[in-house]
Amino acid sequence: MPESDPIPMILLRNADVFAPAAIGRRNLLIGGGRILAMSTSPIEAPLGVAVENIDLEGARLLPGFIDGHVHVTGGGGEGGFATRIAPLPLRRYTHNGVTSVIGLLGTDDCARSTRELVASLLALREQGLGAWGYCGGYHLPPTTLTGSVRGDIAFIDPLIGVGELAISDHRSSQPTLDELLRIASEAHVGGLMSGKAGIVHLHLGDGPRGLDLVRRALAESELPARVFNPTHVNRRRGLFEEALELASQGCHVDITAFPVDEGEDAWSAADALQRYLESAAPAQRVTVSSDAGGCLPCFDANGQLEHMDVGTPGALLVTVQELLARGLPLDRILPAFTSNVAALLRLPRKGSIAVGADADLLVLDANGALSDVLLGGEWHLREGKSLRRGSFEPLPFPTHSQHGSN
Repeated sequence: MPESDPIPMILLRNADVFAPAAIGRRNLLIGGGRILAMSTSPIEAPLGVAVENIDLEGARLLPGFIDGHVHVTGGGGEGGFATRIAPLPLRRYTHNGVTSVIGLLGTDDCARSTRELVASLLALREQGLGAWGYCGGYHLPPTTLTGSVRGDIAFIDPLIGVGELAISDHRSSQPTLDELLRIASEAHVGGLMSGKAGIVHLHLGDGPRGLDLVRRALAESELPARVFNPTHVNRRRGLFEEALELASQGCHVDITAFPVDEGEDAWSAADALQRYLESAAPAQRVTVSSDAGGCLPCFDANGQLEHMDVGTPGALLVTVQELLARGLPLDRILPAFTSNVAALLRLPRKGSIAVGADADLLVLDANGALSDVLLGGEWHLREGKSLRRGSFEPLPFPTHSQHGSN
């Protein structure tokens, strides 16, 4: 095969950097997929090296979003096999500012497998996206490759925890406290062995037991609170209050950016994150994810599917834009989409703008619209124009809008 042309270094000048902390105007030199230098002073590129010189003229530069809850193999299936959702193509992520994903299985951990999940994660990596995942799914025993949660985390490179294990949901395996503790201990030790996150990502249904099982696990075991990572905590307002309490005890809680109807007993992602940040709960223990590719179902009293929607990666950008429109500072809301996720998942080169970090960067224009996406030091979106596409993606891709691509 012929060798591809070398990727030029990139010099970004006059960027208003949110790292995610607001640090002001900086110049950045990017090469080999990393941030090589960052300074308030002019940066000189090495002699004899091709350099793309770009003046951002004060535009906001921020880390790429890490979407911590994505159905990379497709989700759904609760309404029959015809309701299985197809996997999303690369640009559905990148053109909405998502530069890393955490893939998982949901209700369907029978027809879909951990083997398929790992293959999908590796395929996204081959296309440039940061991609990790969880073994298991809603049910017990967890679906694995090696025969155990601990073995999958320790020996399968992309797998960093177990999830989304369902509790307080009619679709779950109705795990007992002992069963939850056994799985959590497997995840924790697997993480210790491998230097990975080693967490249990917990799907929360709208059942009345809420987070009671997690509270009991914290009270009756020696496991660190960070091992338990509940998601969908904004699906009921009472559940959200429980999540605030758990965050104060050391758990990291995840808000889902799903649609919420007026008058519904739920908080939108924007409302939930704003309420969280205005509470006494630690700001570093909240994240926001999209449930992209997953089914967003509505069931009747008998547990039968009435209708469904599909999660989209664009929900993260929409949430950021909504909070900016409310007047919240970007550096206050941004950690929930970037550095908080990276810290919980032990991804040290993701979620921040710093020398040595991966060059996964977004540029927002004056209106908060996404104009540019740099992934691993390569442009995927430049001044609103699509430059990279995934395997088998058709051209042209729909034009990006201020409110994200659906």
